[in-house]
Amino acid sequence: MDVIPAIDLLGGRCVRLFQGDYEQSEVFNDNPVDVAKQWEAEGATRLHLVDLDGAKAGKPENWEAIGAIAEAVDLPIQVGGGLRDADRVSALFDLGVQYAILGTAAVENPDLVGQLSTKFPGQIIVGIDAREGKVATRGWIETSEVMAIDLARRMGEQGAAAIVYTDIKRDGTMKGPNLAALRELATAIDTPVIASGGVSSLSDLMSLLGLVPLGVSGVIVGKALYTGDVSLKQAIRAVGQGRWQDVPPVGGANSTLA
Repeated sequence: MDVIPAIDLLGGRCVRLFQGDYEQSEVFNDNPVDVAKQWEAEGATRLHLVDLDGAKAGKPENWEAIGAIAEAVDLPIQVGGGLRDADRVSALFDLGVQYAILGTAAVENPDLVGQLSTKFPGQIIVGIDAREGKVATRGWIETSEVMAIDLARRMGEQGAAAIVYTDIKRDGTMKGPNLAALRELATAIDTPVIASGGVSSLSDLMSLLGLVPLGVSGVIVGKALYTGDVSLKQAIRAVGQGRWQDVPPVGGANSTLA
């Protein structure tokens, strides 16, 4: 299973939120490039970046920091936050990013996921952030009536390369992942699932290994890495690296969909 360090960007700094609450943010580093280099040095094979400002504003806001990270490390990077149209996804790939994560757009414009998955095969990931089983949008500020499993099924049909599933009530709490929800989701779909939210220890990571046969191929770890409760090196040794080693070429990134 892939262990993917998270770098959440707010105002150009590396932060963590508690349950997605922008009013409960904790700054861990003023220079996210240094953080990215640290995770690369400790063995990361992929980075997960979230533009928190972009998710809230509906358009990318931390492009400078994202571009600097992409230039500084030799790792595939997946980025989410404020990606609501094809032009912005193309521009993101121009920065040297390998994977784009669509969240709100998947709910409000699901056909866009299909169009982009055709244009950039293997590079479009859908982020499903759930609160009580329902999908939250616009930086987790709004909760839709769309059920997470229903959206995941539809996004699989649209060609999404993977689903990043975040249980909002677990995110930033370090109370452990929601294994029941992950099991239900992974059983219901054929698309690979990347777990996110709540990981606090190596035991939490080990508990996720039982879901690998169901399709949980990776886990995003955030706060626990920054507090030192989880060592990235130890985590990689404990659960190994998974199926996300081969990075597809970033082809046609300068063009946009008609």
